[in-house]
Amino acid sequence: MKPLSRGQNFLSLFLAGALFPLALAPFSLWPVATISIAILFWQLQHQTMTQAFTKASFFGFGLFIAGVSWVYVSIHEYGFMPAPLALIATVLFCLFLALLFAAPFSLSALIPQTLTGWISGLPAIWVLSEWTRTWIFTGFPWLFAGYAHTETWLNGWAPIGGVLWLSLICALSGAILAQFAQGKIIQRPIAMATVALLVLGASGQALQYKTWTVASGQQLAVVLVQPNIDQFEKWRPGSLPAILAQLNEQTAAHWGADLIIWPEAAIPAVPRRVKDFLADTHSKAEAAKTTLLTGIPTYDPKQRQYHNSMLALGNNEGATQYHKTRLVPFGEYVPMESLLRGLITFFDLPMSAFSLGPDNQRPFTVQGENISAAICYEVVYPDLVARITRESSVMLTVSNDTWFGRSLAPEQHMQMAQMRALENAKPMVRGTNNGISALVDHQGRIYQSIEQYSQGELVGTIDPRNGRTVFSKYGSWPTVVLIILILISLLIPSRKNKEANNEY
Repeated sequence: MKPLSRGQNFLSLFLAGALFPLALAPFSLWPVATISIAILFWQLQHQTMTQAFTKASFFGFGLFIAGVSWVYVSIHEYGFMPAPLALIATVLFCLFLALLFAAPFSLSALIPQTLTGWISGLPAIWVLSEWTRTWIFTGFPWLFAGYAHTETWLNGWAPIGGVLWLSLICALSGAILAQFAQGKIIQRPIAMATVALLVLGASGQALQYKTWTVASGQQLAVVLVQPNIDQFEKWRPGSLPAILAQLNEQTAAHWGADLIIWPEAAIPAVPRRVKDFLADTHSKAEAAKTTLLTGIPTYDPKQRQYHNSMLALGNNEGATQYHKTRLVPFGEYVPMESLLRGLITFFDLPMSAFSLGPDNQRPFTVQGENISAAICYEVVYPDLVARITRESSVMLTVSNDTWFGRSLAPEQHMQMAQMRALENAKPMVRGTNNGISALVDHQGRIYQSIEQYSQGELVGTIDPRNGRTVFSKYGSWPTVVLIILILISLLIPSRKNKEANNEY
């Protein structure tokens, strides 16, 4: 077989990256992740640091241009950026993410260029790349390989190691496949890695039957209100009375439920502008012994700060409000605001001047059950959700995915919420403006949802659960420590060997 040219190598890497999102929602073709990773790992063998970084960058660019191209919808259709500029901005954003993704793969040149080095080191570097994207520059933890196994037999591992552990198993399968494709089947390292992978797969299936948390003994009657309000109407001056009337109308038949959820920024005004409406809603909810949680922007006059918040109205037993602690760059705050604010319309989007809420906020409490809240983007942070969920029996996330249009993002976002339910073995309630609004059980399965892009109410019940999984106790740290130890064990002997060779 004739070797590929340099250009063909880069094209194959770009295409391999672009195919990767097919493994995730809404397609869920999980073997694609293994194949895609295998192509990357094959190309990273016997490379210099610069070559490894360049090749991983091409793969990463394909990954993000295909998997998060919905950014274009947000900044063009709703951010009013002209199409050519929006296209350039999307490409630059995906290129930036690709470079972040690729940087750790420079280490692949430093590990031993052997079967053992590739099979153990490359999967560890893959997870290192994902982990750094959970925190560097505030983080963008999207398109992780582990999400491909949200609904496969491997998901039994999620309550132990979380999505990064699933990513490590997925990357290991890619490393083995890369060697199989080169005809290296009978060598001992390949055989041992294959056995380990089979054991992990079988164990994952067995772990699906493990009970990590226990039912609290009561059910909560829940109603998710999905307004499906057009994004342009939502923030148009003069639309507020109609929006409040619609929320009232959709809720009227459901007073008496334990919990009613209005989505993120359901009320597009700070509380002082809708004081009478909130007071009236509170009275109705209190009389019906209902807790109503609504998304709303709030303003703290003492700190002179706006927050993306949730308020509790009616039959309230816990916290009265929650402020979002992870903000979306440019969507909820503008980096280098003094330079960019007002430059183009995109930097003046509604809800783009928020401040971070404090850590360790109290949960909401409904009928004695603690409910941890995550607003929109927060639910994609595994360790954040694990921390705030430890003392709760129900997980709640609200979102306004209207910003994404009819793209892949809502399904990707929903899948990440399912993984959080799996990791913590607790039910997840997800309320959105236009979908996907759903109830998810403690095993990450959607058991009730409402049609996307429609107006309606989802009426159902949830079963709160108490206790903690291994992941909710320790988060991603055991996996992160493991991959760092793997890399150290590979890099130190490799460096010693090089120094010894240089002596002769």
